[in-house]
Amino acid sequence: MNCDLYSRAADKGLAAHWAPNGEPILMHLSNFRPVKRLTDAVEIFTLVRAKMPAKLVLIGDGPDRGAAEYLVRKNQLQKEVFFLGKQDAVYQKLAAADLFLLPSQLESFGLAALEAMACEVPVIGTNAGGMPEVVEHGVDGYLVEPGDVQAAARHAIEILSRPDRGREMGRMARVDAKKKFCANDVIPAYEAYYKRILSES
Repeated sequence: MNCDLYSRAADKGLAAHWAPNGEPILMHLSNFRPVKRLTDAVEIFTLVRAKMPAKLVLIGDGPDRGAAEYLVRKNQLQKEVFFLGKQDAVYQKLAAADLFLLPSQLESFGLAALEAMACEVPVIGTNAGGMPEVVEHGVDGYLVEPGDVQAAARHAIEILSRPDRGREMGRMARVDAKKKFCANDVIPAYEAYYKRILSES
């Protein structure tokens, strides 16, 4: 992944557009398939919104969009939730977020979470598939069991109600993303590793 594209500076005034009063922004990016548990993201946001002002931005499209839109209407959150559909240059949108939600039932790798982390956005994901390799619980985000929207909401409220804590987790998220996955950092590490192996053989 080219982390040079992803940074907090990529936000081009989108945060002010979605949250003109400075409300924290939660974000989800996926293909809206059932395995992504999109409605869980809406339920988590609903619980957060009951405790504090906030906005939710949903990026993507797919079979579960209708169910999510219904849940938003049911909870009377139409003015708080933005459905953007499929987007290019997602790094600009991700940089506007204060928290990224990826409540998947199963996640092979979690590229969307990694992209958010590279933009200094802490992540709430699930303890499923490859997510524990991406998110370090309590350091750059939190992991919950799939379907546990109550725990996810508690962690979200903790992060969003303590901006200093959220910023520190976001800073660590970028550090971890760069260290583990960014091409500029990972490729030289692999090259050094292979050179050492060859020199020892």
